[in-house]
Amino acid sequence: MRPNLDTPPPPQSGIAIKTEIVVIGAGQAGLSSAYHLKRRGLDVGRGFIVLDQSPQAGGAWQFRWPSLTLSTVNRIHDLPGMSFAETVGEGADEVEAAIAVPRYFAEYEKAFGLEVLRPTKVLAVCERAGRLRVETDSGHFAARGIINATGTWETPYIPDYPGRGRFRGRQLHTRDYRTAAEFVGQHVVVVGGGISAIQLLNEISTVTSTTWVTRREPIFREGGFTEEDGRAAVKLVEDRVRNGLPPNSVVSVTGLRNTPAIEAMRARGVLKRLPMFAEITEDGVRWDDGSVQHADVILWCTGFRSSLDHLAPLMLREPSGGITMTGRLATQVLKDPRIHLVGYGPSASTIGANRAGSAAASELMGFLGLPTAASARAAAAV
Repeated sequence: MRPNLDTPPPPQSGIAIKTEIVVIGAGQAGLSSAYHLKRRGLDVGRGFIVLDQSPQAGGAWQFRWPSLTLSTVNRIHDLPGMSFAETVGEGADEVEAAIAVPRYFAEYEKAFGLEVLRPTKVLAVCERAGRLRVETDSGHFAARGIINATGTWETPYIPDYPGRGRFRGRQLHTRDYRTAAEFVGQHVVVVGGGISAIQLLNEISTVTSTTWVTRREPIFREGGFTEEDGRAAVKLVEDRVRNGLPPNSVVSVTGLRNTPAIEAMRARGVLKRLPMFAEITEDGVRWDDGSVQHADVILWCTGFRSSLDHLAPLMLREPSGGITMTGRLATQVLKDPRIHLVGYGPSASTIGANRAGSAAASELMGFLGLPTAASARAAAAV
């Protein structure tokens, strides 16, 4: 009999719903994993349960800034079994990504009957009587395996530069950004050399004065990236996580594509990059040579870290701070093969998340000895 997923037991009851696999997170990687678990023969409930802390479908996309449209994001790859373009319709390039992608994810969940439990925040995962106990704010679950797909949006990274606490202006992270209009008349220091930093620098510099600083000299590449370039970049990230090192972003390996928008920024004089400042003052920033820049706002486009604090009781991290990964696509945790991390390291992209979801579902079911739909059909035919 399938458990009643609509009314999980309260956390204080100590009762845990048993299931084979818990998928934590319902973004691209989590939905891909759930699709492949179901396709391989597991039922929602006793077979697997998907938990998501967001109020609605859409993963981190539902929180993106309004100016991020489908024409300005990196390509949104199809989830397995359903076309993104057919769902959002033709000519949707100017639709906000925060509207289009959640709509697609919601249709996807409905089409494949994935029945995501939300909003459900996972507080901790720990060992309990041979199972993995998943403690949440709306009930507990006892699983034999976990596919963790929590992404990075909940863990923004801001480096701790000297003087950061005494700055009297505003400090924001990429995830806090909404519109350039709120910075009119203020000088904004944009920190970071990734795609988001370039996009936000472009927008803000059209309405007010800016200073752009990065830790490393940005590399702009002519032309598009070939499949070979992409594979080489992903391989470098994969090598790091297989050796227990914290993952780097793929962009840090590939550099930035020199687009017409970037050429326009260069022509406007916006891309005059400065090295990182040495300290933050009450009203600006100061470099090692003593030069200073007044600032009203510091916008930290310094990326995110993997949201894995709920896995801390399992002690998966190495002294380096990373987690040693194994498996076909480096999704399996070496220290505990019952756990797969998808959307982590080399799979931290929409196409990488899809492939990782398939590999994690297949490998975890195999490790747990769970029969697939194909093996069940074969057994029935004997």
